[in-house]
Amino acid sequence: MSKIVGIGANVYDTLMVLPNYPNEDTKLRAKGSKAAGGGPCATGLVAAAKLGGEVSFIGSMTDDDKANFLIRDFEKYGIGTDLITIHKGYDTFFSIVMLSEDTASRTIVFDKGNTPALSLNDKQKEAVKNAELLLVDGNEMPAAVEAARIAKENGTKVLLDAGGLYDGIKELLALTDILIPSYEFSLGITGAKTAEDAAKILFDTYKPEVVVITKGKEGGIIYDGKEIISYPAFKVEAVDSNGAGDVFHGAFAFAVQKGYNYHKAAIFSSAVSALKCTKMGSRAAVPSFDETVEFLKEREADEFKENLE
Repeated sequence: MSKIVGIGANVYDTLMVLPNYPNEDTKLRAKGSKAAGGGPCATGLVAAAKLGGEVSFIGSMTDDDKANFLIRDFEKYGIGTDLITIHKGYDTFFSIVMLSEDTASRTIVFDKGNTPALSLNDKQKEAVKNAELLLVDGNEMPAAVEAARIAKENGTKVLLDAGGLYDGIKELLALTDILIPSYEFSLGITGAKTAEDAAKILFDTYKPEVVVITKGKEGGIIYDGKEIISYPAFKVEAVDSNGAGDVFHGAFAFAVQKGYNYHKAAIFSSAVSALKCTKMGSRAAVPSFDETVEFLKEREADEFKENLE
């Protein structure tokens, strides 16, 4: 059984590398394009696997060419696919990702397809029970809520990548141990004016173990009910920011499962995310554990000056 399992979006991405973001009602020639796997949960799981975690995806997929590509991509990175339910004859969730060389920004247009929603079977439920951590992203909400309940009853930590105000999100928030919302999500759901106030409201309302609010290039903050601690964003020569947040969440899942405290996990995950941005691709660019620790030692991060093996 895998120590980390995930339920959420697994998306077929077509990446379009553009010299700059196009103006409306114009044509622009791409400098390159490629197919790649995407989606918050799925990409997070790839990050955890590439760092050395034992990982499986729990999901509902179809049998078209895009789905077959995604399954092969999981297998390439060592992610278990035996917990995927296959429904024949449907269309896969896919997106067009426009990457601007000018700004290193990314803009996404997506079609969610029509694959039936995930309904947990006994094997999938057992995998959640036996895992150490469940990663969810708000997609497949009914199944995610059910899995989170199972996790809570069996000592499996629930990590929520909270990036969208999906229907049912408050029910999932109440079942979360490690809440990692984006800055925008945290302000939107709480009405707070600052990340610090939002973190306190989220903690007091939903009672997780920790709230980690991500702020992109500004790093982020951690609140455990006692104090607010900041963690850094590492400056790098960024060429592709697509998937950076997803990678952060997957790295955090790996770090927690490895035994890091939450502050150390945030610093580690920030480094993984930064290194990912130095290369093209949300999954292929994820660094190894050793590369990340070496990077942190070079940046003189106090928590990583000693050997962490």
